[in-house]
Amino acid sequence: MARGPAATPNPTVAARDGMVLPAAGPGTGTPLAVRGLTVSYGENPAVFSVDADFPPAAMSAIVGPNGAGKSTFLKASLGVIPRLAGEVDVFGKPVEQARARIAYVPQRASVDWDFPTTVIDVVKMGLYREVGLLGRLSGARSTRAMRCLDRVGMADFAHRQIGQLSGGQQQRVFLARALAQDADLYLLDEPFAGVDAATERAIIDVLRDLKAEGRAIVAVHHDLSTVPAYFDHVFLINVRRIAEGPVATTFTPETLQATYGGRLAATHLDELAITGGA
Repeated sequence: MARGPAATPNPTVAARDGMVLPAAGPGTGTPLAVRGLTVSYGENPAVFSVDADFPPAAMSAIVGPNGAGKSTFLKASLGVIPRLAGEVDVFGKPVEQARARIAYVPQRASVDWDFPTTVIDVVKMGLYREVGLLGRLSGARSTRAMRCLDRVGMADFAHRQIGQLSGGQQQRVFLARALAQDADLYLLDEPFAGVDAATERAIIDVLRDLKAEGRAIVAVHHDLSTVPAYFDHVFLINVRRIAEGPVATTFTPETLQATYGGRLAATHLDELAITGGA
């Protein structure tokens, strides 16, 4: 499958009333294109009328304060939770028709780690899309699962119970499961939350390899200091879309203040500016 170079659209900034300036471009062929996404828990919207485009062959961060709707946006885009309004396209097709091209890594806190299963069995779950729940995995597919574990540095733990692993090790295993799906679009919800520094480096190396292969990566991310080093594209959200575009031109003190409502200290913004310019 031919893959084009990473897109570098101009940043777009949403006004405080939710109007977008300028209007988002067409999403045809875009790895993930969202239009008018609204999700509500009760009477209050968690995500309101959000547009977004995530480019190919790039690493994109979804950034915003706690309660801004980051994870809700990602899960509603995938269809894990229902959306009140809006459309989601994956590579130009409705998300419901393109699930085979998506791999999803949920928040570690949302997983039942007491479920009695081994590491290798978790990774093999990523292959059942190909054979069906009642299908048998061939030797070649089992070998593929082991290669995915090796890629995240967990091959020696293949027969360990998943609940016996550390948080960082568990996160690596779920990334290996996503790798087994051999997807074109990887969606990750807080992949670096609660992991050790070695695991964070291992995960970012794997994601960079996927990007080099032409895959698109979209991750909910909370550490503002690492956005310039890790990501090419940033989407800033606080219930509504605030700004979107290349990190170099979009991840600015102005857009961060708009996103966080003035809750970031000036010294923190200065540190981020220095980090981004380094």
